[in-house]
Amino acid sequence: MGHSIKCKNLTTYWDRIISKCMPCETKQGYYITPNCGKADDGGVHEPPLKKCTTCPAGFYISSPCSNTTDTKCDNKSRSGATTVPVATPTTSQHVRATTNGSSLKPTTTATSLSPPAHLLWAVPLLTLILLLVVICACLIYRKRKLGQHTVLSYSRRSSYSAGFSSLSTPPSCNDLEDLLSPNILSAPLQAVLDNLDVLEELVILLDPESHGVKNTKHLASHCSFPATWITYTYSMKEVKSPLKAVLEGVTSRHPDWTVGHLAKLLRHMERNDAIAVLTKLELNVISV
Repeated sequence: MGHSIKCKNLTTYWDRIISKCMPCETKQGYYITPNCGKADDGGVHEPPLKKCTTCPAGFYISSPCSNTTDTKCDNKSRSGATTVPVATPTTSQHVRATTNGSSLKPTTTATSLSPPAHLLWAVPLLTLILLLVVICACLIYRKRKLGQHTVLSYSRRSSYSAGFSSLSTPPSCNDLEDLLSPNILSAPLQAVLDNLDVLEELVILLDPESHGVKNTKHLASHCSFPATWITYTYSMKEVKSPLKAVLEGVTSRHPDWTVGHLAKLLRHMERNDAIAVLTKLELNVISV
């Protein structure tokens, strides 16, 4: 019994857009449900196609699957019926049918159209290989970029470090006044930001993270910046120097701070090399 009143042919369905009965789609190994499973009002009662039934072992195909009917299977013990033995899909395999003992011409089963088993896992394997290649390429590119940046930083740092005091060796004098002139100690902290040469040398010395050496993170902590802010600042290191961000934050919050405040913190951090860089502010202070 069909689902359409307007289309008497069960292999067609009513197309409401063009007001016409249209043929159902077909597919090998499937049979069409009545009127493609569709009603005249567009409702769907069942799938348009159903897969042909495969007869189980011990049964024969009494009626093969067609576009409109499913496979019909009969038990081989049933007599007086035309039966065809079920054959495993192979290439050009012949079977013999019998009807009441009389011989019929050999029939040939259809060749299996399923893809080879090795192709089923080849596609995901190739996808995985391509993904690994892309990940490796990205890692290599990033490593080379970081390597170039490190070489540049160390080469520039080595040129600046000449004449600086050792990190582990304290200065011969205990007072900052013996290291920096009163003019430098009393100069506003903004002077460090204004002198690009001095700022760049301090960035090269304090921003890198080296084991056992205190850096910008420790300076920010002494200036009461929260850990979350420090972490975020270092995550943006490629865009802006963390030291510059710290100095800008301090001058904004404490406009009365001087270079002497910064020197005391550097002395507490045992970064005498950075204190030595501050001596280059003398020319700027005098000119002002």
